[in-house]
Amino acid sequence: MTPYARRGVHGQTVETLARRVLSGAIPEGATLDLPALQAELDVSLTALRESLKVLAAKGMVDARQKRGTFVRARADWNLLDADVLRWQFAGGTAAGADLAVLRNLGEVRGIIEPAAVRLAAVRRTEDDLTALDAALTAMSRQDGGPAHAVEADLAFHRALLAATHNELLERMEMVIESGLAHRDQIVHSSPHGEDPVPSHRAVLDAVRDQDQDAAERAMRALLDQAVRDLDLVHGADSPAEDAR
Repeated sequence: MTPYARRGVHGQTVETLARRVLSGAIPEGATLDLPALQAELDVSLTALRESLKVLAAKGMVDARQKRGTFVRARADWNLLDADVLRWQFAGGTAAGADLAVLRNLGEVRGIIEPAAVRLAAVRRTEDDLTALDAALTAMSRQDGGPAHAVEADLAFHRALLAATHNELLERMEMVIESGLAHRDQIVHSSPHGEDPVPSHRAVLDAVRDQDQDAAERAMRALLDQAVRDLDLVHGADSPAEDAR
């Protein structure tokens, strides 16, 4: 998905407003001063309103007669939207807030991926195994740098969800991907993370063998490692079990 910031003035305006809302710079319940925002951002009123429609579709803002456009309560925001997740990691929140969101996503992954890998183990096709093999091979490269490592990891987890052959589970990649990408950028840019290849290979081997129990165990071990890596990088002192 192309970030809004790469979509011209409209996209940049969406990103700017979203980050201000998510960071609390524009707090919940605040009524937006559209003329002031228009002048500050140097955009037309039409462009500003179109940008706000994007945020409205994600539950972040609304408009009412006599009140104008205002920020809705966080409970109304579509926090599982891929853009909303990405915006929270794109300079709009503090490091502590980043970590809290990553821990929440870690818990979501702990619910979804062990169950998904059980399906993948019995439903995978040869094409699925080829995609997983390719991702693991890419992950094994040592000369690609952090960006390459991030993309290889994302490709592996996308391929796993695709191997379930369940349309709804496949769409969960949009939820998992934003947090996983941000977590990977942190971990793979640090010398403290463990080598991810053995844990991913264990998952792939179990899926290849169509061993559901082994696949689930391997996935849980992989997720535990992901938590340990994040704790090492952040210097967190909470046990891994707290962030599964």
